[in-house]
Amino acid sequence: MEMRRAGNSGLTLSRLGLGTMTWGRDTDTHEAADQCRAYIEAGGNFLDTSPTFGDGDSERVIGGLIGTLFNRADVVIATKAGVSHPGGVRTVNNSRTALIAELDKSLSRLETDYVDIWQIQMWDEHTPLEDTLSAIDYAYTSGKARHVGVSNFSGWQSARAITIQESNSAKAPIVSNQIEYSLLNRSAEEEILPCARATGIGALAWAPLGRGVLTGKYRTGIPSDSRAAAPHFVKHVEPYLNEKSTRIVEAVSVAASGLGYSPLEVALAWVRDTPGITSAIVGARTGGQLRGILKSEEISLPDIVRSVLDEISA
Repeated sequence: MEMRRAGNSGLTLSRLGLGTMTWGRDTDTHEAADQCRAYIEAGGNFLDTSPTFGDGDSERVIGGLIGTLFNRADVVIATKAGVSHPGGVRTVNNSRTALIAELDKSLSRLETDYVDIWQIQMWDEHTPLEDTLSAIDYAYTSGKARHVGVSNFSGWQSARAITIQESNSAKAPIVSNQIEYSLLNRSAEEEILPCARATGIGALAWAPLGRGVLTGKYRTGIPSDSRAAAPHFVKHVEPYLNEKSTRIVEAVSVAASGLGYSPLEVALAWVRDTPGITSAIVGARTGGQLRGILKSEEISLPDIVRSVLDEISA
């Protein structure tokens, strides 16, 4: 699998990352290990997790795989902090105290002394940015985080954080912004991707398959084993079950048929090879599904196909 630098940093990631949102909940430990094995055998090196994935279960599963399925030094592990769900209510708290406490809990669940990328999961309008950034400085200088990044920050938000960190060589440099990006959601092109290019950070794309919609599985209804049929996932999928998305999915399907690929392969290759994207993060329920996703590594889109999809999804 091709390796790419995250912007101007020394961090190298495989161009496909493995998302672990379902691990420990919809994906049991055995299936998670099967996925991880298939991914590493394909040349991948980047596992993305979060304390919010299964209330920490995803991190626990990864922790159990370290030393048994892979050597810690061979895999880039990224996790996040700043978002929690006390009482089922999403709460954003980017204060120094809360962030550092979350980092220590993540390290304990992951059974490791450090994470390779520690990301602030989203902007907190109620906490001074300097307080938030002092937490990533602590994580970086203490060695608990080899690199630091942000997630779901807008263009101006990430630019402000990056500029503050660049103002002093003793501060932790921000190396990445993890954002949603797919043929069904190209809003990152307005400010976020230009900001990443201008400031020299990497862009990590989550939901590159439009939360599963771009696979074409919802063209004739909602399969009983799909995420849209699961109560805890349906709210994430529903925004893309509309007329505009249907037109884009049909275009992807037509292109895939003409090229002899699957819609999944076409949609993923489109994101993966967009200029400025360091890694596209994919997730699967089973090892078999992941192996199908990994086949996209074998293809590249002709320029004319990419141009047509650009126009239809604009």
